[in-house]
Amino acid sequence: MANLGFVGLGTMGGQMVNRLLSKGHTVTGYNRTSSKAQWLIDKGMRWADSPRAVAAAAEVTFAMVTNSAALTAIMEGADGILAGLAAGKIFLDISTVSPSVSRSFASKVREKGADMLDSPVSGSVITLQEGKLSVMVAGRREAFERVKPILQDIGPKVTYVGDNGLALVLKIAVNLNLATQMMAFSEGVLLAEKSGIARQIAVEVFTHSAVASPMIQYRGPFVLQQPEEPWFDVNMMQKDILLAMELGRQLDVPLPTTAVSNEFLTAARGMGMAKLDFACVFDVLARMSGISGTGIGK
Repeated sequence: MANLGFVGLGTMGGQMVNRLLSKGHTVTGYNRTSSKAQWLIDKGMRWADSPRAVAAAAEVTFAMVTNSAALTAIMEGADGILAGLAAGKIFLDISTVSPSVSRSFASKVREKGADMLDSPVSGSVITLQEGKLSVMVAGRREAFERVKPILQDIGPKVTYVGDNGLALVLKIAVNLNLATQMMAFSEGVLLAEKSGIARQIAVEVFTHSAVASPMIQYRGPFVLQQPEEPWFDVNMMQKDILLAMELGRQLDVPLPTTAVSNEFLTAARGMGMAKLDFACVFDVLARMSGISGTGIGK
């Protein structure tokens, strides 16, 4: 069993810590809003007062935050993770951030004698709870081999991708598919509905058809009713889409369907849906079609 640290105890981060605790690992955690960590403390997680204290206490430290700016905030400064790292320790960033920002921090981590891996995941809260999460990892192979058994306690599918930053590239490429699939699914459901087919029947057929990817199976029903808590909100989805579009610009890869999806995410934000699950692009399309959506937004 490993001595682990975890910074960022939001919905996914908290559930990961819960799994790690259930596997018998020792976990020291920190979250900007301490009240969100109480349920994990009740399960045996140790609390630290700063990201630095987490990294100092652990052999392997994880972080899962919202974006590049949030990663910078927890990494730098007197109370940051960098200040708590020492020779032989490993830092794994699970966040979806800019690959260039991640590579920059990997260099700074190695200056401390430690090592860093970018290790984003693919899946939802449900797939995490069911133990079906997919994990992508990039960085030095030796560091990957050290932490692979720990990552397998989070999700059974752990894939080594290559040098630092490449797991993030792959995660961004995966996530642009989430947005474009949701757009196509919404278009199909609305076409069926406006032809006279009940929305619920259309969703039932789509989620059991040839186009029923795992994402469509678990998110498709959100066009009938949004979840009480968003699994992946519009702001988060658009952050990843913008990362994809920037990579496309840098690499001369046209991303036309990604660009269109981005516009609908912007429309969703304009309609007051920024904090809803990004499945709400259905409601944007529904209003454009003259059909009532799920009754959300402005």
